[in-house]
Amino acid sequence: MINEDSSHIDPEVAEKEDERRGRGKDRRQRAIPVAVERRSGKDRRNQEGERRRQVDPTTCEKDYSDEEIIFMKAMDQYKRANRRPFPTWSEVLEVLRSLGYRKTEDATALPGVPITPKAISS
Repeated sequence: MINEDSSHIDPEVAEKEDERRGRGKDRRQRAIPVAVERRSGKDRRNQEGERRRQVDPTTCEKDYSDEEIIFMKAMDQYKRANRRPFPTWSEVLEVLRSLGYRKTEDATALPGVPITPKAISS
């Protein structure tokens, strides 16, 4: 049987034992120096004069033409109204047609796609 009388235990030994068992001083209360203070006291989200520009993370383009902005807004409106986060290509074509786009000329080669004999015969 262990004697519970702690009057003869060295206080330093008892403190180290408490720390070892997780009953020591709260580590959050310790004054540990920080290598670099990163908190400036300024809230990054509320800095006046700086507005975050809308950037498409998939293309990383920063400036869109007026036509692109109109198309993106129309697609966003369609997706929200129809609760369709991922519209089909038929739905995309439907949005384009609603904006007034119509096929008026013969098809040309797609930008960035090399012309192959198989693509010509299709």
